[in-house]
Amino acid sequence: MTRSALTAMAAALSVALVGCTAPAPLPTPTPTPTATVAPTGDGVLRLGTLFPMSGDVAYIGPGMVAAVEIAVRDINAAGGVLGEPVEVLARDSGDASEQKLEAAFAELVDRGIDVVIGPATSALAERLLPLAADAGVVVISPAATYPIAREAEGPSMLVRTIPAYDAQAAAIVRALAAEGAESVALVTTGDALGFAVELAVRAAAEEEGVRLQSIEQLDAATNVDRLAFSVSGGEPEAVILATGTPLAAQNQAVIAALADRGIEGERLWLTAQNLADYSATVEAGLLEGANGVLEGAAVSEELATRLRQSDPALISFRFAPETYDAVVLAALAAVLADDDGGASIAAQLASAASQGVPCASFGECIEVLETEPAIDYDGLSGPLTLDAAGDVVEGELGLYRYTAENRPELVGTLPIAAR
Repeated sequence: MTRSALTAMAAALSVALVGCTAPAPLPTPTPTPTATVAPTGDGVLRLGTLFPMSGDVAYIGPGMVAAVEIAVRDINAAGGVLGEPVEVLARDSGDASEQKLEAAFAELVDRGIDVVIGPATSALAERLLPLAADAGVVVISPAATYPIAREAEGPSMLVRTIPAYDAQAAAIVRALAAEGAESVALVTTGDALGFAVELAVRAAAEEEGVRLQSIEQLDAATNVDRLAFSVSGGEPEAVILATGTPLAAQNQAVIAALADRGIEGERLWLTAQNLADYSATVEAGLLEGANGVLEGAAVSEELATRLRQSDPALISFRFAPETYDAVVLAALAAVLADDDGGASIAAQLASAASQGVPCASFGECIEVLETEPAIDYDGLSGPLTLDAAGDVVEGELGLYRYTAENRPELVGTLPIAAR
């Protein structure tokens, strides 16, 4: 996607918005049907947090804990849930190489928690899900993006407030189609994540009428020159690089090999696992104009200030908006269910962020429910719509563009839209 094309798209959107001078009346919202679940709560909504306070990604844990704390303060200031203040218990999940998660979760269950906010990685979320389902505890992850096996029946006990990784590639295909692109190639991995990305790209390409020129799999043994020859031979208008950080060296080699075949800069799209600073590893200018996407909303100065008030030593605000929204959704679902039990909350989470009157805070949503039957919570992470499986089907990704120094710069957002 070229700079001029992006500018034209932005201008077209602006004209369309300005032209809407007489909006049609909003239809009366209809609550989303949900299964009836027997109440199991005790009248007090208790949240347990499982974020990394040790291990490889410990730097993101404190910011996520702080986001939970300020969300709970906001909820309790607005009257709490079911007439009682929300309670929070924090535990360390560790990382996937450790065995802290299971013991920490058992402690939380012993303390009577209804909802877990976390974990911060997909590997830990997958380990936690069967334990949570057995305990009747719903898990809301603000950061787990990889495909995760779900329960076969009933409301999912795992919900996310962040778009799944495969949704990124589908959103890119739709953006390309909107610009008139007719063909695209995909470079991904041969594992379960790569397969999920491939399925998403195939579906989006079929929906949008875009020709999927080729699909290439990358691993540590791939001959990148042959891969680049195969990709370029189909003359795709764009190439999506959706591999991963474990293949960092191969990613760099693929970028260089594609450039040698005439595919560089504006024809490249990088997903979150490949979005990185390549200024020291790729020849200057090869990525200039390339686009990339990254999950996770930008943190406003107001939110950053509030997070620092909870923890002055914070060094990362990553996933803080999604964490805040996870807490608010849990509270709203308990209000909708009139029960703080985990199963009841799981059954109402999608209803809190799907069809209904838009509202942007817990207090505002409670006010809406005084006169309206349904709400649509859109919070700090932006537009947020969940499907019955608990995945984000409408939301936003950060849109980045590479400079001549091969560094990504945030230039806007890319929507994820339900089809």
